Amino acid sequence: MAARSMRLETGGRIDRNRPIEFRVNGKRYTGFEGDTLASALLANGVVLTARSFKYHRPRGIVGSGLEEPASLVELEGDQESGNLPITTVRLVEGLSARTVNAWPSPSFDIGAVNQLISPFIPAGFYYKTFKWPGWHVFEPAIRRAAGLARAPRRISADAFESRHAHADVLVVGAGPAGLTAALVAGRAGARVIVADAGSEAGGSLLDRNPQGHECPACTWIAEAVDELAEMDNVEHLQSTTVWAYREHNLLMAHEREPKNLFLAGRNWRIRARQVIVATGSLERPLVFPGNDRPGVMLASAVQAYANRWAVRCGERVVVFTNNDSAYAAASDMIRAGMQVAAIVDARDSVPDHALDQVPGIELLAGHVVRNVLGRRSVRGVQIAPRNGNASRRVRCDTLAVSGGWNPTVHLFSQSRGQIAWDDRLAAFVPSSPSQPTLVAGAASGSMTLEEAIVSGERKAREALMEIGIDPAREATGVWLQKLLEGVRTDHPYSIEPFWNVPCPRRGSTSFVDLQNDVTVADLELAQREGYTNLEHIKRYTTGGMGFDQGKVGNVNLFALVAEQQGKSPKDIGTTTYRPPYAPVEFGAIVGRREGSVVLPYRHTPLTEWHESNRAVMYEAGARWRRPGYYPLSDESFQETVNREASAVRTGVGIYDGAPLGKFELKGHDTGSFLDLIYTNVLSSLRIGAGRYGLMLTDDGLILDDGVAFRLGECRYWMSTSTGQADAVWHHMEKLLQIERSDWDVKIINVTSQWSNATVCGPKAREVVAAMGCSVDLSAEAFPFMSFRDGQVAGVPARIARVSFTGESSFEINARPRDLPAIWKAAMKVGERYGITPIGSEANHVLRVEKGFLSLGHEVDGTVDPYDLGMSWVMSKGKEDFLGKRSVELRRRSGDQRRELVGVRPVDPDRQVPEGTPITPGGRREPTEGFVTACVWSVVHERWLGLALLKNGRERIGGLAHARLPDAVIQLEVCHPVFHDREGKRLRS
Repeated sequence: MAARSMRLETGGRIDRNRPIEFRVNGKRYTGFEGDTLASALLANGVVLTARSFKYHRPRGIVGSGLEEPASLVELEGDQESGNLPITTVRLVEGLSARTVNAWPSPSFDIGAVNQLISPFIPAGFYYKTFKWPGWHVFEPAIRRAAGLARAPRRISADAFESRHAHADVLVVGAGPAGLTAALVAGRAGARVIVADAGSEAGGSLLDRNPQGHECPACTWIAEAVDELAEMDNVEHLQSTTVWAYREHNLLMAHEREPKNLFLAGRNWRIRARQVIVATGSLERPLVFPGNDRPGVMLASAVQAYANRWAVRCGERVVVFTNNDSAYAAASDMIRAGMQVAAIVDARDSVPDHALDQVPGIELLAGHVVRNVLGRRSVRGVQIAPRNGNASRRVRCDTLAVSGGWNPTVHLFSQSRGQIAWDDRLAAFVPSSPSQPTLVAGAASGSMTLEEAIVSGERKAREALMEIGIDPAREATGVWLQKLLEGVRTDHPYSIEPFWNVPCPRRGSTSFVDLQNDVTVADLELAQREGYTNLEHIKRYTTGGMGFDQGKVGNVNLFALVAEQQGKSPKDIGTTTYRPPYAPVEFGAIVGRREGSVVLPYRHTPLTEWHESNRAVMYEAGARWRRPGYYPLSDESFQETVNREASAVRTGVGIYDGAPLGKFELKGHDTGSFLDLIYTNVLSSLRIGAGRYGLMLTDDGLILDDGVAFRLGECRYWMSTSTGQADAVWHHMEKLLQIERSDWDVKIINVTSQWSNATVCGPKAREVVAAMGCSVDLSAEAFPFMSFRDGQVAGVPARIARVSFTGESSFEINARPRDLPAIWKAAMKVGERYGITPIGSEANHVLRVEKGFLSLGHEVDGTVDPYDLGMSWVMSKGKEDFLGKRSVELRRRSGDQRRELVGVRPVDPDRQVPEGTPITPGGRREPTEGFVTACVWSVVHERWLGLALLKNGRERIGGLAHARLPDAVIQLEVCHPVFHDREGKRLRS
């Protein structure tokens, strides 16, 4: 346990009846339910909590929320995670954390040696050392030192998920302005989402009232939250940070503590008609020598720890400020039992309403803090007149600083809204929106409680009227009166800009960005070296580039650069605020992926059977799930694929072909339409016959392949690949609606209306006949590439003789509700023939042996039918078809093209990974092509494959070389068909 306790005996929003034990850097501490890790450590008297990123200087807790720039931790155990601001970690039983960037501990950190060499590593040193000397002697060491926490080494047992939501009004922030806006919009009947980053609603009101749950403000908050909870049209998300604002009012929100206990986080994608940004404001520090010492804190943070968590941040405090808000904070410090030794105000005169809050406290107006005494903690401060040299020392253990308040404009800026400098607030405020965005409360510059309430109501009414909803005509007077009753901190706000206390001596350091160790001297150096634009200065010094995204230090940085250039902050503007506003786990962004979440999977009627028979399910094109392979208990992956492929070659197999795209086309011009979109003639088909065809895009490249059958005089059935089904549908509809709107063609997508099971192999005919088939299956009566309507296993079916495996095949199409009966009948009667269900892996082997092309493998977006050796499918008799001229123009260039060939590794047991480049002699030279597929052939009992090879057909019989990072594999170039080149088996 720590040597002293800084916990107040009463007050705060913690549950003293629920103590919690936790560890930090291996040491055990105790806190309470409702604590954060920061408040619990401060309650245990821990001041030194971190080391800085670059120089490893001692650092302590600075803020109380997301703005915390100095103290980061990584969690251990089941909650393993890194780079978390210590102020955002909720205390839970058994929590174990370790300080980031300090080894072996913050008290004794080996990395502190960087302080000795700090003159040699100023801003931009890494750019120079990466360039000089040429052999990069420093780069490896710098890269090893870069970064903070380690990436988690274990995957959390908890899951993440993503959700989509729509709202009439999205209110970002649940402080007084946000709650007011939500109540107005909710009472008017609008669909409202309220998202607030805090663990509970209330915003700054929770930090400014020492009475805990009993204060009038907290009572009002509770009543407002309860009312919102009772509204069916309102979704209230607490512990939810809106971290990105994108086009068309799409906002991203990270919910850290979902109500579902099995979730570690949830990412929301919210599309809102109107957005009200009520994100409040952030206090900024002052810049002076030694301002990074442990114990130098934001005055609002000291106030918050005292009021919200019942923690004294010190025994004896000095307050350093240039604005009125610090006086209310000092008043609450006194009430919490802290001794305020002095208030140092850079202004020459202080308003009476501020002085009235701290009677009897020594005020040093027109003074500044010239230096902080102490190294690992504050021991005192050196105070001097602002324009004088005489100084005095004041003993203290905490320095509370307040340099003013910055409206939180990050989201507004991300929305591409314009922000402008406000001389009255000495800060940037929202100006002109570019989307349906409204800003309320302190985020808009309304700094008093009354102004915040009024602006929240007004902005909600504006938002409702913009979307055509009439807001209820009720005043906020009752709310305001109830809220202001007993709330003593609602005073006028005034400020006098003050940006920097000059360093009195060599070696003193004033920090602008505490997270990245950016100093005033670094800003001066960057400008001396030619970087005068803010965006360049930001990158050269890394100011505002850390986890806090400049929440605390950016405005000071902008103002100091302006001051150094003799300008005003409004003249130089700001850097661009980018998402994420706060760190977000990748898991939350990606969401759950073990099942269908955002886009539902499409299941075939046989999915349940596949899963019950241990099929490994794959995701196929257009979001289908289909079997990849069916392993037995004692089989490896390769053994399973070999068994399934051998069954088709020697006996009989069956596969689920339901995901294939299927379309019916009707109308007098259907034949002409098919002749237009396919490269060969389909209008000449006899009824009951089919033909294979290729479909090209306008630029002459292959869009899809498939088969088409003629069902009647003006009626056709068309089958496409699974992955391109939707693209083909859109392609055909576009042609009919734009290019050939006068043609009589109607397209019906029947992919989900017809499912199929394909029985294939030398014994396929016997199995289908044994199932009870009403169709004559003989080769003479039912030839290859034809179809018949009939009954199979007692249900209506359409049987097509097509083959994607190179073996005799019967594709049985039926209604989805009938397919399970057909499948089970085939499995039952097929037992005596050794029928085997096969997945897409075995199908891949079979199609490579037969030399059939595959979209995504051989069809890579650069080849045309001639390259694939399919000139026979390019009709010479047709006057025109889509893509014809593009193919002809491309082939006139005379350039050597990649052509489809077969390849056999000289070593028959050597597999070649798909996609492996082929280079001249295997040397590091431009590629001649690549291996599109490589499989273990069950026919030849060796590895073989297909490739696209420059001038490939002329090289058949020679050698090519596949280049891997560690080897070169010799390949025999051969014909791309390895099995049944004449096609006798599939026509049998």
